[in-house]
Amino acid sequence: MNDQNYLKGGEFITKAAAEIFIPEEFNEEQKMIADTCDDFLEKEVIPILNEIDTKKEGLMRSLLNKAGELGLLGISIPEEYMGFGQSFITSMLTSDRLGAGFSFAVAYSAHTGIGSLPILYYGNEEQKQKYLPKLASGEFAGAYCLTEPNAGSDANSGKTRAVLSADGTHYKLNGQKMWITNGGFADVMTVFAKIDDDRILSAFIVERTFPGISFGAEENKMGIKGSSTVQIFFNDCEVPVGNLLGKRGEGFRIALNILHIGRIKLGANVLGACRFTINKSVNYANERKQFGSKIAAFGAIQYKLAEQVIRLFAVESAVYRASKYVDDTISMHVGEGKSKAQAYLEAIGEYAMEAAILKVFASESQDYIVDEAVQIHGGMGFSAEMPVDRCYRDSRINRIFEGTNEINRMVCADMLLKQAKKADSRIFTDSGNIYSGIDTLQAAWQHTSPETSYMDYSCKVIENFKKTVLLIMGRAYEILGKQYSQEQEVQMNISDMLIQTFAAESVMLRVKKLEQIKGKEQVKIYKDIMDAFFYEAAARIRKSATDAICAFATGDEYCKLKNAVETLTATKPLNIKDARRCIAAKLIDENVYGF
Repeated sequence: MNDQNYLKGGEFITKAAAEIFIPEEFNEEQKMIADTCDDFLEKEVIPILNEIDTKKEGLMRSLLNKAGELGLLGISIPEEYMGFGQSFITSMLTSDRLGAGFSFAVAYSAHTGIGSLPILYYGNEEQKQKYLPKLASGEFAGAYCLTEPNAGSDANSGKTRAVLSADGTHYKLNGQKMWITNGGFADVMTVFAKIDDDRILSAFIVERTFPGISFGAEENKMGIKGSSTVQIFFNDCEVPVGNLLGKRGEGFRIALNILHIGRIKLGANVLGACRFTINKSVNYANERKQFGSKIAAFGAIQYKLAEQVIRLFAVESAVYRASKYVDDTISMHVGEGKSKAQAYLEAIGEYAMEAAILKVFASESQDYIVDEAVQIHGGMGFSAEMPVDRCYRDSRINRIFEGTNEINRMVCADMLLKQAKKADSRIFTDSGNIYSGIDTLQAAWQHTSPETSYMDYSCKVIENFKKTVLLIMGRAYEILGKQYSQEQEVQMNISDMLIQTFAAESVMLRVKKLEQIKGKEQVKIYKDIMDAFFYEAAARIRKSATDAICAFATGDEYCKLKNAVETLTATKPLNIKDARRCIAAKLIDENVYGF
């Protein structure tokens, strides 16, 4: 690994990344896996979406079995447990392509992610040998039981208890879990409970056939109607002592690490869903006529189509950038002699901030894309007969899944502060230096001179975005002191700046690499995407920074910070209308997302 290109979690805010992985670099094996996923959805899932939404008994389970026969359930499971042991990037690609499967995508993600990975990464050898081959083949379906009626975001407050039997052979589990995806048919579940009077959760592998377990009726949900969601009740449920997962009291750590995985995987899952939605948007725009013309000819529609593309391109760039970081870190840890499981867990933990960023950015980008898809369809978009109806309904859960977006914004802000307090961190030092030189800051306009290259200018824009985050975070912490942790609105402002900065840099790094691969003449359209994203990101960062300043600064301090933000978020003039029209034109001509 080139140390120059290696960034630890969160270091992107103080360091520049020289290179990233981009989707255009998938190898032939990865492309074949992607094609397998696409073919599976086209033949087995998309034609029966309405039937899936009725929750026809056995249907979703049969689809998972078929996916297992194709090897799609074992992408992340090592070969010794009858899986394929593919890279993290490949597992993300699979989540990406199957993300267009609506309720099936939810069932698949729950099974291969939170349903299987706790056993893979925390199970002992006996547990792995017993469960993983069956999870990889589809013989077993997996689920994850954490949430309770009074324990959602505050997961460790759960009331489910486990008590060791008098003969020491099993635990008796008592409690209730809710919102359990795949719960209606899962054969094996990771269940979280507190042993005796422990303050911290433990985790157990529970089989459906264990005595004392019962299942509630299927929930009637706003969206993802075809996915199984039930309550599960434990009444002296007998769990063998050998089914304790990991160590006693390790459950909360297991839950957090699995949530990190779920968050980054959700980012990938959204990609397929957004690609499907954009394709339906442009297909309709090219078919529907009003006032004697296809609606794709109208500027107002082109605006929407272009923005859909811009946001998906940015999410793609950020998702695969972070995926490469995780893969590189896994390889590094394995090279140091750590087991693959330990290497994976440490890598995921390392990029917990990036996982939270992706979860928020991807889910909110998807909400924009599906909303505009309905608008492009007009009255027909409000009809349940059109596919965008399902796109719209099914997207909403992603801002709640894997920790709400509010929680994830708090995670971003908290992790940034924790990183800042580390002895080797540059965050507070860099923030202080920016503030000390605040009166001498020069506007980015100067970088439009003829001798400044396009990429040099773009790098400077990103550098200024980072300075804005560092400046506002540092001054907020300095002024608010102990009160900082209570000011969630300010923390959300900082998180939003952080998210936009990571996304913008990801876009820039991707376009830079595309230029190296394709040449300058072939990347004009991608520069249009980057210019448009930078334009909007600068405005969003400026607003978030200004909102934060108003919350903690007054007088001269306010004026100094406000002027600094205006300077640091300045970008060169851009005819964003023309940029969007060029992006829309490519989409309209090709009638499919091909960026």
